[in-house]
Amino acid sequence: MPKIIVYSATGCYYCDQVKELFQRAQLEVEYLTKDTHFTREEFIRKFPDAAGYPQVIIDGENIGGLVETATYLVQNKYIIPERKGFNG
Repeated sequence: MPKIIVYSATGCYYCDQVKELFQRAQLEVEYLTKDTHFTREEFIRKFPDAAGYPQVIIDGENIGGLVETATYLVQNKYIIPERKGFNG
């Protein structure tokens, strides 16, 4: 099982969405929250190229935010994308 750490912020919609993805994938995750586990300055130092929250680390590799994490989980077969509007 991969070691997953999510750097998030309270009230962050994308953070809530990434949490739902990991629940769907049934993966164990360590959540670190801004102002509880780290400061904004520490976040910027650790992720200088990040546009915002969340930032996901899997097995020591910075995966990125929500979109990159969803792509990673699909490509590695942790989740199967939902097909909406498909009647086949």
